Amino acid sequence: MHGAAVYNGGMNSVDLKDLLARHFGFDGFRPLQAEIADAVMQGRDTLVLMPTGGGKSLCYQLPALALSGVTLVISPLIALMKDQVDGLRANGIAAGFLNSAQSSEERRRIQQMAFEGRLKLLYVAPERITQQGFHLFLNALDISLIAVDEAHCISEWGHEFRPDYRNLKMLRALSPQTPVIALTATATERVRDDIAAQLELRDTRVFVGGFNRPNLFYSVLPDRDKYDATVGYLRNHEGESAIIYRGSQRGTEDLAADLAEDGIEALPYHAGLDAEIRARNQERFVRDEVPVIVATVAFGMGIDKPDVRLIAHYEMPPSVERYYQETGRAGRDGLKAECILFYGPSERRRQEFFLDRMTDDAERDSARAKLQAMLRYCNPGACRRGVLLRYFGESPRVDSCDACDVCMSETFDATVISQKILSAVVRTGERFGSTYVSQVLRGENAPKLDERGHRNLSVFGIVQNYSVPELRDIAGALVGRGLLAEGVEYPTLSITPDGRAFLKRREQIRLPMLRAPVTKTRRSAKDAEAEYDTELFEELRALRTRFARERGVPPYVVFGDATLRHMARSFPQSEDSLLSISGVGNKKLEDFGAAFLKTITEYAESNEIEDKTSAPEKQTRKPRPAKRDRRDSTTHRTLELARQGLSIQQIAYDRGMTTSTVTMHIESLIESNALPQPERYLPNTNRVSKILDALDTAGGDRLKPVRDLLGSDYSYDEIRLVNAFLKRSVSSDTVWADESVTI
Repeated sequence: MHGAAVYNGGMNSVDLKDLLARHFGFDGFRPLQAEIADAVMQGRDTLVLMPTGGGKSLCYQLPALALSGVTLVISPLIALMKDQVDGLRANGIAAGFLNSAQSSEERRRIQQMAFEGRLKLLYVAPERITQQGFHLFLNALDISLIAVDEAHCISEWGHEFRPDYRNLKMLRALSPQTPVIALTATATERVRDDIAAQLELRDTRVFVGGFNRPNLFYSVLPDRDKYDATVGYLRNHEGESAIIYRGSQRGTEDLAADLAEDGIEALPYHAGLDAEIRARNQERFVRDEVPVIVATVAFGMGIDKPDVRLIAHYEMPPSVERYYQETGRAGRDGLKAECILFYGPSERRRQEFFLDRMTDDAERDSARAKLQAMLRYCNPGACRRGVLLRYFGESPRVDSCDACDVCMSETFDATVISQKILSAVVRTGERFGSTYVSQVLRGENAPKLDERGHRNLSVFGIVQNYSVPELRDIAGALVGRGLLAEGVEYPTLSITPDGRAFLKRREQIRLPMLRAPVTKTRRSAKDAEAEYDTELFEELRALRTRFARERGVPPYVVFGDATLRHMARSFPQSEDSLLSISGVGNKKLEDFGAAFLKTITEYAESNEIEDKTSAPEKQTRKPRPAKRDRRDSTTHRTLELARQGLSIQQIAYDRGMTTSTVTMHIESLIESNALPQPERYLPNTNRVSKILDALDTAGGDRLKPVRDLLGSDYSYDEIRLVNAFLKRSVSSDTVWADESVTI
């Protein structure tokens, strides 16, 4: 490890912005990204706390492109590494990973690439850091930056402590001058301090990006009839990705089976499943082959899927940290998503069952404090988002977030019922929980009420128009408003000074209406963002899936939903216009641009829709020949040049396009039987024959298995052209130009 690259000001913010647009297709930075990247470029140790979906990865990926050596990234899970590397490669960035799932030959190949300087980012698991042989390999590399992802795993105070992360200080000993950037989405101030200490960060720049996720809508629902409520939410998000968290392995499998019986495709995921089944279920979910995964906490940290539109917690998590991180897997693309949690008194009893079995007093006290914080979130009296932000030490900017069930609920005059509940708490001695107080108010026939003489109280039986569960909800709201307090060790209710003042002054109070399970008519995040053409969006999704299957990557690696919605809103019909879409960089334009432009242009022409983009000139666009005419950037223009006898290379030069883009045009023209003498664009007879054999062996529409059979000597372009000719020939009984190869 050669130490840190010296920053001399040569790579400024304009250069970083140029790289951002060229590789990632973004015109500007998100909050704090530019400042963090600049600190890294200056060789400063950096600690980054940024919400999930806030763009943490770019904070080290972008400097990695600018720095001279390789950036070493510590990542906790194999699946997460693969997703990150797939995404980087799709953007034309040289990246690789090393993990135990690879063959020794594959690991040697990646190490050789890193040693030769052919990688900009190398991802490894923390377990590898302790291996002596790996130390020798690292010493041979020019490592310009060390990035520690999911850095909260290094802290024993964190909610996902992993002992292997404690070994990362070895990296500091191996190369004390190499700057370190540590990144996390969930860390209290105590955890942040522990991260800095464990990694021995020096002269550290700390960036706290806030915990607010404005695109997430938070709701807490009563746990009665929660299966029907879950089905309602899933129906409302039909065709969209959802994760349902359960507290047990058996519950995971039972719920997935029940949903499947009701016609909702769902798969289970938990640590008890066979590793191969677990990996397959995860892959099917990530690749949009199944919309719903029902999982334990074992699922999630290794998932980089940006388009999850619903997170449901069937049971209450034991801490706000865990809940925040798990809900953070929704809406990573910045689009709207929902987070629902089912809660009832049984949830508290379930958590306390585990608390009572803890033998370490300090551990039990810490867990109990975390449970209390989670219970405060579940109370219906205060803004959900405000509770989350205050827990992490951040003050909400407004009293109402307008994006949680409390803030968006209608309210009712709860003055009288609140007075009755508070009076019942006082009359029963402030020694009982909400269920018992509710039974007293309803005058229920229970022996324990007789034993304690509570049938004789003035508050006995004075409430008949609310059920016990409804009274518990109102009591919870009063806890949230600070009029009642709930015990730490036992859920007994007591009245606060504010509560006594409320009774004395006979003040008015309004509380949120009692919640009902969701119905199919509830407005979803999908409806709320329907300002794009949904029909075109679905066509683009299908095209995205095709490319993803060809390459064996998740669909979002091709383009995310946010990018597709932008396309379906702006209707780009030239390469310049497509480059103006957020998320379209030069490499993705080269790989996918022609096909997406063809789909958009044909749809726009048939519906008489004009290009609505401004198509700004990007500094990052590669220089193109001056004779190109962007107004004719369609398949039809390629057809005109093909009719003149030009080769793919000549057409590409004439139009200022890549050969891959023109190949996409030719493929489409061959399939539609619009191209005269299409066989002249095919490879030689011997290669055609081998491609046909591979297509027959692989079957299906995916081209990646075909490429795998043929090897790297064969390009996707020639496979695509032969496949297009094959489809045309099957429908028209065409014979190949060379009679030795027939269909």
